[in-house]
Amino acid sequence: MTSALNDKVIVIAGATSASGRAVARALVDAGARVIAVGSHQGRLDELEVDIPGVTGERADLTDGDDVLELAMRVHAKVGDVDGVVHLVGGWRGGGGIPGQTEEDYRVLERSFTALRNASRVFWDDLVASDAGRVAIVSSTTVEKPTAGGANYTSIKAASESWMRSLADGFAKAGAPGAAVTFRVKALDGLEARLADEVVALWAADAAASDLNGRVTTLAK
Repeated sequence: MTSALNDKVIVIAGATSASGRAVARALVDAGARVIAVGSHQGRLDELEVDIPGVTGERADLTDGDDVLELAMRVHAKVGDVDGVVHLVGGWRGGGGIPGQTEEDYRVLERSFTALRNASRVFWDDLVASDAGRVAIVSSTTVEKPTAGGANYTSIKAASESWMRSLADGFAKAGAPGAAVTFRVKALDGLEARLADEVVALWAADAAASDLNGRVTTLAK
């Protein structure tokens, strides 16, 4: 049976994390061409060895110029992009409202900046694709924020808002694309489930379902 992911080009941001590795392996096994983006060349090299079929690309997704150069390299090597899976994250918090430091906020904000940059630079590709997909992992705290996690949850809420805007962009363009958010309480132990869910995005018909704009909670 031909996979819906055969020869699709998928960019994974944060690909050297445990979840990134799981998603990369699942996508390659399904026939996709995976571009693994990270900031640590050594880890990218290890990923390429561990998962044949993955192409590592070092880039700082918070740097606009670096992102443009990344896009040019990807286009030159494999062509247009059919999907962006954004797994850049990290948690900082505690200390109640007074403990929400500016330093912590700026570190967390990098994940949102990376999402904006990656989705914008590949947007024309995603809209032109017959199955463009953008996916992120968010947090269940968006629905129930805490004082100690105010910085973290604010960034996740902003990311979800950006994803809703992407969904609106797909709809207004009449494109068969979809922007999808996965919420978790904690990602540890859910890596395989997330990988399966990401692969399934390309089996679903965005035009004939509620896939575009969907928010799915993954629980153990």
